[in-house]
Amino acid sequence: MNYTARLAAAAMAATFAASAGAQELNLPNLSYRTGPFASTGTPVMNGQADYFTMLNARDGGIGGVKVNAYECETGYNTEKGVECYEKTKGDAIVTQPWSTGITLQVLPKTNVDKIPILAPGYGFSAMADGEVFQWAFNMPASYWDGASMILKALGGEDMGGLKGKKIAFLHLDHPFGKEPLPYLEKKAADVGFELLPIPVGLKEMQNQSAQWLQIRRERPDFVIMWGWGAMNTGALTEAVKTKYPMDQFVGIWWSGHSDDLQVVGQDGKGYRAISFNAPVEDAPVWADIQKYVIEPGKTESDEEQRGEVFYQRGLVMSMMLAEGIRAAQEEYGTGNISPEQLRWGLENIELTAERLDELGMTGMVPPFSTSCGDHTGHSGGWMLQWDGAKFVKASDHLQENRDEIAPLEVEKAEEYAAANAPWPTQDCN
Repeated sequence: MNYTARLAAAAMAATFAASAGAQELNLPNLSYRTGPFASTGTPVMNGQADYFTMLNARDGGIGGVKVNAYECETGYNTEKGVECYEKTKGDAIVTQPWSTGITLQVLPKTNVDKIPILAPGYGFSAMADGEVFQWAFNMPASYWDGASMILKALGGEDMGGLKGKKIAFLHLDHPFGKEPLPYLEKKAADVGFELLPIPVGLKEMQNQSAQWLQIRRERPDFVIMWGWGAMNTGALTEAVKTKYPMDQFVGIWWSGHSDDLQVVGQDGKGYRAISFNAPVEDAPVWADIQKYVIEPGKTESDEEQRGEVFYQRGLVMSMMLAEGIRAAQEEYGTGNISPEQLRWGLENIELTAERLDELGMTGMVPPFSTSCGDHTGHSGGWMLQWDGAKFVKASDHLQENRDEIAPLEVEKAEEYAAANAPWPTQDCN
């Protein structure tokens, strides 16, 4: 953060601190550091926690109000996730479900409880429609955005290079894995490629021999993976065994975890994953993370983890939430904002290139903004590629096809509202 920005932040903190009292900003995270997805959930949650630890130590919180960023363990279990939501909602100004399944269960509750959902890069893609989903945010990019960027990377800007091709869609048999199917099915029909959905059950994640036997038999031109946790290592191991070409194997951002690729090492070279964040080793924010979090021993992360995509994604996620909080504090002139006020803040994020520079996070996420009608921001992203030892940026900035996705968002949002009537909406005009 530059000197001018620090002065402005200090002035805002001083103004709000007088009204802050002893209250805290309660930001529960429905985490999973246990279970089959722990290896991928843990580094992201470490990054999330470390960012707020830094803000508390460096700035006294946000706007002079300390952040209480605590976790409720779900093990990625939907039932436990709903229990955690009910347990934490009383004093929370936000809920972070951390599972598409939990998000879908909590979604109707937020209309009653009036607590915003923050589901960065996951959840129901149609949550982008802020008129229908007043309380849900999935910035900076949705699963349909991710699918669009992957298809463009494989088939060119118009995706015409995919005509006549066969694409296997290897996905977790879970709401998360099924989420991109409406978009992929539409594009298969529009462009003229064959889509071959191949589900992986929760009990099959580490033994995908049947799925990869099918892939070997079908010989698809590309395999797109919507995997998470143990499913990723299972798929990568089988791909190496079957000698599937790694440069034809592409994953969503949750399938781009360094630890998963380290299992196959050099044999995984060429594998790619789309990502809305990129690792930046020399970002200025690291100096403050080092000073206020690492040196005092206030982190659960290690040096290797901090250099990887997922930990840094956690930093980005908490930064986005902090920016929503700051926007709300400035709008309402108070440090102790309410959930309703935070909803306004999350609708008015302006994460410009200049603001990212002030935050010391240039290059870690593309610039984006949100609005009343757009709860995603649609930042676009980059293709990352495994070089045998680490993920490196392997494309220029990619952008989804908004002209295709926007109508689908409206269609599916209206279908959801009709199926769950009466469903409250807001007019953003």
